[in-house]
Amino acid sequence: MQPTPDSASAPHRTADPQLPGEEREIETLAEFDEVSGRGGLAGCRVQAVDLTERTSALLAADVAGAVFLGCPMDEDAAARVRASGALVFPPIPGLPFNPYRGLLYTPDDLFAGLADGGYDATPDAHAYDWFQRTTADGDVFSSMLRAIHDDSISDALDELLVGARVVGVMGGHAMARGTEAYAGAARLGRELSRAGFTVATGGGPGAMEAANLGAYASVLADDMLDEALELLAKAPSFTPSVTEWARAAFAVRERWPAGGASVGIPTWFYGHEPPNPFAAHLAKYFANATREDGLLARSNAGVVFLPGAAGTVQEVFDNTTPNYYESRGEPRPMVLVDRAHWTEHLPVWPLLQALARDRAMESRIALVDRVEDAPDALRDLGAGDPKS
Repeated sequence: MQPTPDSASAPHRTADPQLPGEEREIETLAEFDEVSGRGGLAGCRVQAVDLTERTSALLAADVAGAVFLGCPMDEDAAARVRASGALVFPPIPGLPFNPYRGLLYTPDDLFAGLADGGYDATPDAHAYDWFQRTTADGDVFSSMLRAIHDDSISDALDELLVGARVVGVMGGHAMARGTEAYAGAARLGRELSRAGFTVATGGGPGAMEAANLGAYASVLADDMLDEALELLAKAPSFTPSVTEWARAAFAVRERWPAGGASVGIPTWFYGHEPPNPFAAHLAKYFANATREDGLLARSNAGVVFLPGAAGTVQEVFDNTTPNYYESRGEPRPMVLVDRAHWTEHLPVWPLLQALARDRAMESRIALVDRVEDAPDALRDLGAGDPKS
C-alpha cells in the first residue's frame, strides 16, 4: 500500500525517539515534552514551538548543541539555554508568517479569518501584502527571512513525502468550476489517489484545485464528487471575489469532512492566485523558482499536464530538461492531455517529441486525447502501481 500523507502534524522521522540526546527535529509541543522529559534536548533542533509554558523543562534539560528556531520562551529560560551551549534564534516580531515553521500549512492556517473578515483578513493575504512591500523595498533582512521560510517549507515537504509515490498534476489556473474540463481534472485526481498515488499540484485554483478536490473525494462516496462540483459551480472563479470562491470550497469541506489527503505547492509570487482549500498540505513559497523546481522534482512517479497557458508550458519544459539529461536518474513519465491543445493551440508536443527522439525519455512521454486516458498512460510509461 502506497504511504500517502494524511496529517500535517505527522512528518516522517529517521531518528529513534527513544535515544535521548540524538540530534533530531522537534516541531510540536508534544514532541518537546516527550524528549525533554528524558532530559534529551542536546543536539536537537526545535522549530517554532511556543515554549513560554515550559520554563522549568528548559532550566532542567541538557541543551548542549541544541538550536531553538523561532521558539517563544521566558527571558530567564532563553538566557539559561544560551549559557548552556544552545543557539537561540528568537521569533521575529510583526511578521504575518513564521520563517522557522516546522510543518506545512493547512487550509485552515492560511484562510483563518475568512468567515468573518473575508479573504483580505486572512494570513495568506497578509503574507502577500508583506511580500509586496518588502520586495519593493529591496531590504536584505526581509530577503533573508523569505529564504529561511522557504527552506523550512522544503524541509517539511521532504519529511512529509518520504516513501510516497507522487504524481504531479499541472494545469492552468483559469479552468473554471462548472466546466467539463474541471470535472475531468477532479476525476483524474480521484483516480490517481484511489490508485495509491499522492497527488501534488501547484496548489492554486483551476486545474490545480480540481485535482486536489478529486483527491479529497477519493475516500468518500462516489456521488460526493458530483454534488460537490454542482455546489462549487456557483462560484466558478476566484475573480472577482476570492472570498466567495474560498467560502464555497470550505462549505464543501464542512459538508463532507475527513476527505483524502493531497499536496498543494503554491506561491505568493502569484499573489492574485489564492491557494485552494482542498489540498490537506500546502507548501507555500515566496520564491516561485524554488516552488516550481521543487514540485516537479518531487513528482517521482510522473507528471500529467492538463491544458494550460504560459505557466504550464514552462512546467512542461522545466520537467523535460532533467528527463533529457537524466540528471534525476531514469526519466520520469510525462503525459500531456488534449491533443488539439498541445499540437495546434500551443504546439508543445512536436518539440517534446523532437527533443526525446533517440533518448531514454522517448519511451516516457505520451499524448492522450482525454483526461480519462491519463492514468492508463502513466502506467504504460512505467509509473507503476504503488499498491502492488
